[in-house]
Amino acid sequence: MSPEHPIPAQRRSPEQQPSPTPGQRMIELGIVQAGDPALRTPARPFELPREAAEAHETIARIRAAMDHVARAHPFAKGMGMAAPQIGIDRAATVIRTENRELVLLNPRVVDRSAEQNILYEGCLSFFDVRGEVERPARVDVEHRRPDGTVEISRFRGGLARHVQHEIDHLEGRLYTDRMPAGTNVIPLSEYQGVGRPWRTP
Repeated sequence: MSPEHPIPAQRRSPEQQPSPTPGQRMIELGIVQAGDPALRTPARPFELPREAAEAHETIARIRAAMDHVARAHPFAKGMGMAAPQIGIDRAATVIRTENRELVLLNPRVVDRSAEQNILYEGCLSFFDVRGEVERPARVDVEHRRPDGTVEISRFRGGLARHVQHEIDHLEGRLYTDRMPAGTNVIPLSEYQGVGRPWRTP
């Protein structure tokens, strides 16, 4: 983590906080937290189709973890989770929106729009803060199916932001790395977008 965008430490302190914060709930649910080297290590791509069974198992474990998290906290903007966030060093992510689920294996951005937008993002790995991040409004992403088929998918708006956030995780980055210089994360209590979907450009 760069010193320009420090992330407040999140530890269990039941004596001081009888009611756990959303971030503490993520810790209790086993989500790997900022400061763990696993979040700074690029995930290993799958060799597909040879490792199709490993890919399916990883996806199943991500889905199970997401189900646990969703029961603990509502997500108006949808939710994404990358394998390193549950301690799995593989290039897989699952993203859920209101009406779809997206699974990406070995994803990488191959094209992006010149148009950018700046919106707040949050992360399960340091969930008690939010930060403004500038990202392309549209990205084309190359990814693979378990059978090895290569696909290129185009994403726009809020889903494009979700996808870029999760690909960052697979590359060992956090959203704070992309925050404009001189800005800092803000406490969740000051964030005004809780319970609201992202604005779609």
